[in-house]
Amino acid sequence: MLTIKKMGAAGLLLLPLLALGQPTPRQLYPGLFEAVQMGQVYPDGKTFVDMLPTAAPSVVLAAYQQEKSRPGFDLKAFTKRYFYLPAADTAVYRSDVKAGIRAHLDTLWTVLRRPAQQQAPPYSSLIPLPHPYVVPGGRFREVYYWDSYFTMLGLREAGRQDLVRNMVDNFAYLLDKLGFIPNGNRTYYLTRSQPPFFAQMVGLLAEGPDSVAVLARYRPALAREYAYWMAGAEALGTGQADRRVVRLSGGEVLNRYWDDSDQPREESYRADVEAARLTTQPLPQFYRNVRAAAASGWDFSTRWFGPDGQLGSIRTTELVPVDLNCLLLTLEQSLVRAYRAAGQAARAAEYQQKAQARAAAIRRYCWDADAGWFVDYDWRQRRLATARTLAGVFPLTYGVATPEQARLAARRLETEFLAPGGLLTTTRASTQQWDAPNAWAPLQYTAITGLRRYEQAGLADRISGRWIELNVRVFTQTGKLLEKYNVTDLNRPAGGGEYPLQDGFGWTNGVLLKLLNEQKNQ
Repeated sequence: MLTIKKMGAAGLLLLPLLALGQPTPRQLYPGLFEAVQMGQVYPDGKTFVDMLPTAAPSVVLAAYQQEKSRPGFDLKAFTKRYFYLPAADTAVYRSDVKAGIRAHLDTLWTVLRRPAQQQAPPYSSLIPLPHPYVVPGGRFREVYYWDSYFTMLGLREAGRQDLVRNMVDNFAYLLDKLGFIPNGNRTYYLTRSQPPFFAQMVGLLAEGPDSVAVLARYRPALAREYAYWMAGAEALGTGQADRRVVRLSGGEVLNRYWDDSDQPREESYRADVEAARLTTQPLPQFYRNVRAAAASGWDFSTRWFGPDGQLGSIRTTELVPVDLNCLLLTLEQSLVRAYRAAGQAARAAEYQQKAQARAAAIRRYCWDADAGWFVDYDWRQRRLATARTLAGVFPLTYGVATPEQARLAARRLETEFLAPGGLLTTTRASTQQWDAPNAWAPLQYTAITGLRRYEQAGLADRISGRWIELNVRVFTQTGKLLEKYNVTDLNRPAGGGEYPLQDGFGWTNGVLLKLLNEQKNQ
């Protein structure tokens, strides 16, 4: 992946598709794709891009050209004739509440499991993976990068270490084939990644007596992951950015979220086109910022917006996210371990120096002493971002914070983020799903882990207890475990977002089982 810069921007976008030989839905059905998405033939824009055709795209497009101008042409009837969702994606699961939540969790690992595939169905957007994997559930019919780590926490608790290894091997396969881990295994996700948790996934396998062998097995994949995130760093001047790297005023290099495309997202095409009508940014810049927010996993939050708090002012690429850089610090530390295990002391020392420099840079650029909280850094305006979000717990989770910073952050967490059902995602209420009053399992777990690392066990236990109680309560009432929860008003569901509330749900299941077992063992 380090040589693709010579190909230019067009080549950069094409390379992953060429490696797979699979075009995206928009590329397969020009004209028809836009008509279906803008006409909202399906309420959820993701439905059409996941469908399979009943005939070759050339046949479908020829029929569309012939029929679209005829009086009474019905686009929905046309798509129903030529496209369908695979049976596995339309199956409905009914839970047995009386069997209890642990039985429900155990059953869901099977319900959400997908088999290995040697190849995808013809003209599918699905990227085949060589090993079985677990999907989140609901509309999310494919594996997702950062979701998977938190799902794996539960798989390990359930004694399904074989499935954990299978999923890690799938991500290593994608790194080998594409040079990076995409947002999910769909062709329309091939221009971006997600929060880089691959090192933590490897860590789940490297905790036993065979840790040296595990690190040796995945060292090449860890190095590829690092190369992807750091591509372009060497050529940067101070105050410059290239793709996912930014060189700051002190010469340090930190990272940002980025997407290689500046077009509307195919899975949210209409939503992006409609939102673009409200922005003053050049359209390519706006779409890039929207896509970069999708790469962050926080799509969407006022965290990424300008002072007006509206999507039209989104500026994701202008921010150095504190959580992303803590994750890349962990990747550097994992490479230290891997090279030490291989007896390559010089390489280990190189990555140790990188990790130390990154930790110091996070403390320098992301610590808001007045707020007693870690925040993102606005690299263009050279100042701290104003939004306080739960991303600020990552320096505790990954050991970046000083003891005093951790003490102050714990106080802020308790006074500003703690709600009756757990921790708010941000301190700002909005209609966006990654804002108050919503809360998400991965951020609860990250905060709990960070607090325990800095001996704030009492607060950690309170958060864990409230989150477990809310999850169990909703399950008892509905038979479902949900993607996100309202932690302020426990009688109302979470809201916001571009799609209805989803149940399933991979990372909720994983974190809940992990916390239940921790609570049981206390």
